[in-house]
Amino acid sequence: MRQDHLISAAQLSRDDVEAVLDRAADIDADLEAWRQRRAGSVLGLCFFEPSTRTRMSFDTAMKRLGGRTVDMGPVDSTSVKKGESLADTVRVVEGYADAIVLRHPLEGAAKMAAEFVDVPVINAGDGAGQHPSQTLLDLYTIRENAGLDDLTVGVMGDLKYGRTVHSLAEMLTNFESRQHFISPESLRLPRSVRYDLHASGAQVREHTDLAEVLPELDVLYVTRIQRERFPDENEYRKVAGQYQIGPDDLDGAKDSLTVMHPLPRVDEIAPEVDETPHAKYFEQAHNAVPVRMALLDMLLEGDE
Repeated sequence: MRQDHLISAAQLSRDDVEAVLDRAADIDADLEAWRQRRAGSVLGLCFFEPSTRTRMSFDTAMKRLGGRTVDMGPVDSTSVKKGESLADTVRVVEGYADAIVLRHPLEGAAKMAAEFVDVPVINAGDGAGQHPSQTLLDLYTIRENAGLDDLTVGVMGDLKYGRTVHSLAEMLTNFESRQHFISPESLRLPRSVRYDLHASGAQVREHTDLAEVLPELDVLYVTRIQRERFPDENEYRKVAGQYQIGPDDLDGAKDSLTVMHPLPRVDEIAPEVDETPHAKYFEQAHNAVPVRMALLDMLLEGDE
């Protein structure tokens, strides 16, 4: 993978994706062989929004490679609270770290930050924009359970603000897949995302009802309705809880259906689904470590 930064799913070709996933599989198969691969390297964690899985998995990934992490910590305890710009923050962190993982509430923040530093920047979520490393672990999970070609994938929930959805839809265009998007009318894919998908030749269909497409699906990717993205609380209340699935809702699905979720979930997947063979979202979360180990290793390798 010949990239200086990972900002958007659009950067990655099929070969790039498969190179990361293949290395992740090698790491998964023999973790001990990779433990000191990046000894002496330091990863800077700059999270301007809350995170559990992304922050902890990047921290774990770097440490399992033999490196260390420096964490900016809560925004309220940093110089950002004093008015420091993002550009200045990342230039300072560049002096402490060999790569930077950045999460920020503003779309485009990671792209801007990458213009100010020479170390690799990984976009860990920029508002409602992109989350490409999440998509790499999503694709790894899909490959392990269903393969990556000739798939019918359904994505359900918040498609307007869901950055994981935008990255996944973009990256799936590298593979032979049919994409179905299920959401309330008010949370459809943004026009710009639909335009890009159509321009790439992707097979895309939009729905408001899961039942009409469920029997066709090989993968169902569920996302929560993101309350924090809504500018109007009343608009959130109109759609909250509309798209929920329990075991009975999967009765018409293929036996091999893979159900995924980037987490955290609220009420969109009932806990009873966890006990079905379809549920792969905790496996998906666990896959974050080998995939992010592979990604960090390759970006640092390229930076050398």
